[in-house]
Amino acid sequence: MRKAILTLAITLTAIGAMAQRFGYVDSQFILENIPEYNQKQKQLDEVSVAWQQEIEALYTEIDRMYKDYQAEQILLTDDMKLKREEQIIEKEKAAKDKQRQRFGPQGDLFKKRQEFTKPIQDKIYAAIKTMADAKGYAVIFDKSGTLTMLYTSDKYDLSEEILKELGYSVKAAPDSGTGTSTGTGSGTGSDKK
Repeated sequence: MRKAILTLAITLTAIGAMAQRFGYVDSQFILENIPEYNQKQKQLDEVSVAWQQEIEALYTEIDRMYKDYQAEQILLTDDMKLKREEQIIEKEKAAKDKQRQRFGPQGDLFKKRQEFTKPIQDKIYAAIKTMADAKGYAVIFDKSGTLTMLYTSDKYDLSEEILKELGYSVKAAPDSGTGTSTGTGSGTGSDKK
C-alpha cells in the first residue's frame, strides 16, 4: 500500500512537472527596443562623460602641481617642501575620493543608473508577470543575464510579446538561439507562437 501511494505521488509530481510551461526573454533586446530606455542611456552617458572630465581636470591639476614642485624644489626650504608635498597628497586623495564617489560600486553613476532604469525594469517585470500568469508559464528565464543558456529555441522566446504587452514595436530581431547546443532542434523561429 505504501509503495502504491509513493508511486502515485511520484507519478503525479512527474505529470505536474511535465505540464509546466517555460519560456525566456532577452531583457537586453527588450530594453534596446524601448525608446525611453535609449534616451535615459544617452543621458547617463552624458553625465558619465561630464564626471569623467571633472576627475581628469583634478588629475591634470595634480600633475601641474607636481611639475611645479619638481621645478621649484631646489629653491624651497624643507618646511616649504613638506607643505607642498602634503598639498599634492591631499589633492590626490581628494581626486581619488571624487572618483570613488562618482564611479564606485555604490557611487553616483550606479545610483543614477538605478534611478533611470528601475521604473523601466519594473514595467518590464510587470508585463512578464502578467503574461506568465495569463498564459500559465511556471518559469521565465532571462537569457541576457548571468544564467548560462547553451541553447534556446525561438519557440520559447517571449521578448517580442513582452514588448507588445508594453506597447512598443520591435525594431531589431533577437539573437536567434546561441547555436552552441549539441542536441537537436533548429531554433529557426518558424515555430514561434
